[in-house]
Amino acid sequence: MSESVFPQLEALLPHVQKPIQYVGGELNSTVKPWESCDVRWALMYPDAYEVGLPNQGVMILYEVLNEQEGVLAERTYSVWPDLEALMREHDVPQFTVDSHRPVGDFDVFGLSFSTELGYTNMLTALDLAGIPLEAKDRTEDHPVVLAGGHAAFNPEPIADFLDCAVIGDGEQAVLDITRIIREWKAEGRPGGRDELLFRLARTGNVYVPKFYDVEYLADGRIARVVPNRSGVPWRVSKHTVMDLDEWPYPKQPLVPLAETVHERMSVEIFRGCTRGCRFCQAGMITRPVRERSITGIGEMVEKGLKATGFEEVGLLSLSSADHTEIGEVAKGLADRYEEDKIGLSLPSTRVDAFNIDLANELTRNGRRSGLTFAPEGGSERIRKVINKMVSEEDLIRTVATAYGNGWRQVKLYFMCGLPTETDDDVLQIADMAINVIAKGREVSKSNDIRCTVSIGGFVPKPHTPFQWAPQLSAEETDARLAKLRDKIRGDKKYGRSIGFRYHDGKPGIVEGLLSRGDRRIGAVIRAVYESGGRFDGWREHFSYDRWMECAEKTLPDFGVDVDWYTTRERTYEEVLPWDHLDSGLDKDWLWEDWQDALDETEVEDCRWTPCFDCGVCPQMGTEIQIGPTGKKLLPLTVVK
Repeated sequence: MSESVFPQLEALLPHVQKPIQYVGGELNSTVKPWESCDVRWALMYPDAYEVGLPNQGVMILYEVLNEQEGVLAERTYSVWPDLEALMREHDVPQFTVDSHRPVGDFDVFGLSFSTELGYTNMLTALDLAGIPLEAKDRTEDHPVVLAGGHAAFNPEPIADFLDCAVIGDGEQAVLDITRIIREWKAEGRPGGRDELLFRLARTGNVYVPKFYDVEYLADGRIARVVPNRSGVPWRVSKHTVMDLDEWPYPKQPLVPLAETVHERMSVEIFRGCTRGCRFCQAGMITRPVRERSITGIGEMVEKGLKATGFEEVGLLSLSSADHTEIGEVAKGLADRYEEDKIGLSLPSTRVDAFNIDLANELTRNGRRSGLTFAPEGGSERIRKVINKMVSEEDLIRTVATAYGNGWRQVKLYFMCGLPTETDDDVLQIADMAINVIAKGREVSKSNDIRCTVSIGGFVPKPHTPFQWAPQLSAEETDARLAKLRDKIRGDKKYGRSIGFRYHDGKPGIVEGLLSRGDRRIGAVIRAVYESGGRFDGWREHFSYDRWMECAEKTLPDFGVDVDWYTTRERTYEEVLPWDHLDSGLDKDWLWEDWQDALDETEVEDCRWTPCFDCGVCPQMGTEIQIGPTGKKLLPLTVVK
């Protein structure tokens, strides 16, 4: 039996900020009897409760697992430093919020990483749970430490700390893993922890780092990654769920007790994206496009609202306005919930997918907030490089429509540091914002309008055409953004109507180090953790100096440095740390697309054109699934 630690925890809660986030008992949470289950999962989003609870990935797996007979799943989140200190002082281990059991008592400790900046929080949780930080030091008494999420497509920087990783969709994967663990336990745990990990690895869908050796060349590059055990596959494949209507999760979304970053009920309306933006890892690794049917969406919204009482529905995907029946979806939901005043929202809308009818449906029952568009690049040239096929004329026409129909606030999102970018490419962001305000004043007959320019630093990501690209240094990024800021502020006529938000270049360098790192980066992560690194995704907790000092201490032993991982361009011949993890994308196709980027050649969306041979569909045995049929019931059609 596992005992609740709540009696010890309760005494500490009056002494910490936001104690409500640690007590559990949320509407739709699940607590199953410990002794009635033979496989037990602790699921973690390695960030604070307010960020972790709304995470769709964890919420879906929590429900999928708890629906199974004899299986339980509970949630845990990163504790703030004030509670961490008290837990260490009073010997309270990392606990789940559902029944406050120690994380170390579970069979699996599964972490979902949407960003690499959660790695130090993982080490904090492992240490608080009493689980050895390094996989080699664990026994069969410890949980299997499993990583998933987008950052798990290159788990090599945290390979020393992981028992295994899953790439791709998790719904079916967690059930397959559960079955293997259950069989191994029922047989009396033959061969111990090593045998369990081997059974997982030989499926070809679970990556177990300990069964792979990395060999290096004299110049620091990887020579090869090779299995060190017979029966372990050379490459590990991603999971792909094909029929989203078969997985209508979450059916009972969690309702938070404390304030969170998203106060709404969300439905994923499709998965995958084939727009082909070359910087976008999410779009590349989630191919092919799979739409949820219009009726499937409607049923999920109806059940979810009844189960939660939320007053807003988020229609989520990488490019929600691209759903082939988004107009009918938005109108149907707005009609259905008009009396209840249920608002609808999309994440940022593509400039070329926006239309005023859709926007009006989305805001019919809710408040009319600002519109967000993501041109990504300031100049026509750089948008060709990144394959973001949007012209400035498209943008001006779109925002003119918005301002002319009563919107007063538009937010534009860009990146700085894109491959081949020059100062002029970035300065053209100011020109675009000025033109937006000028057009807005013209069509609205008002000066009371705003345009906010928000800029993030570009970080090259694995499994994208830009995985070979050099990253801009923090100093160059900051200098470029300073010139842009000065240009916007220097415009006397329009500058005051343009908001300017940007991150300095330093967090991007750390993210770049982690995103394209290999196993040698594990020493840096551990050193940062041991010197107090926590919550690196939060500006107030992030310390660039700490990361650089730890890198300077650890990396020279390997003959590499931070620049080697970040600002260095890779060649075609180089073995990349993630090459043995198969996202379905053909490496030669990615390289050709990188060359197309350098030539400023655009590539169409393969949803509506012949196949470009990216490799995903034949390799993964999958197909693009899209509508429409013009019916209210949307049978998905397969695009050959």
